[in-house]
Amino acid sequence: MAKLLADRIALVTGASRGIGAAVALALAKAGAHVVAVARTVGGLEELDDAVRAVGGTATLVPLDLRDYDGIDRLGAALNERYRRLDVLVGNAAVIGALAPLGHVEPKAWDEVMAVNVSANWRLIRSMDPLLRASNAGRAVFISSGAASAALAYWGPYGLSKAALEMLARTYAAETAGTAVRVNLVNPGPTRTKMRASAFPGEDPSRLDTPEQVAEQIMPLCLPSFRDTGKLYDYPSKRLLAFRRPS
Repeated sequence: MAKLLADRIALVTGASRGIGAAVALALAKAGAHVVAVARTVGGLEELDDAVRAVGGTATLVPLDLRDYDGIDRLGAALNERYRRLDVLVGNAAVIGALAPLGHVEPKAWDEVMAVNVSANWRLIRSMDPLLRASNAGRAVFISSGAASAALAYWGPYGLSKAALEMLARTYAAETAGTAVRVNLVNPGPTRTKMRASAFPGEDPSRLDTPEQVAEQIMPLCLPSFRDTGKLYDYPSKRLLAFRRPS
């Protein structure tokens, strides 16, 4: 792969496995220095080995995204060291309880909203000045088909992804006059541990891999990508425009 992101700084959350790890490795292959954020230290170390194997570099940040002060400290550290952020990939998520809404425990509800929604808002809040300092800041948030499907028993997860989509669309509108571009990706059914936990009887060999999905996410991270406020639907391979209110 050509080094289309040489000398760029890219932050990826949920980078220890699945789509996050695949995107982080793809960014490193393209020349970006990857700031990899995840709770699992062992997974981050495996990612670091993979990044080094392709000649890339990474900074590992063990962080639970519910530690909002930790997100702020990370933003301050990136500002002190780099004075900018070129790519933000908000990938980390939890699936939460798959149960009727009336049976979901408040603690489980709060965790899903904290990780899938509030943490991404705190990332925007902390990283926005750094993305604006880049000559081509790119933010990509990973959504889900559950954001619009209204599936029974998927309430907390689907609601959180719908909120994430509105969050990203709002941020895209607020940065439309800048060099920042903000978009969403629906990866569809993907061969990940999260998918396996939700569909334990499913044959994973029939699903696309995180690496295949990452290949399609990469173009949205490049300085040459000009669209903003769109959703890339991986299953249909289409870039979708959201309907604007009349």
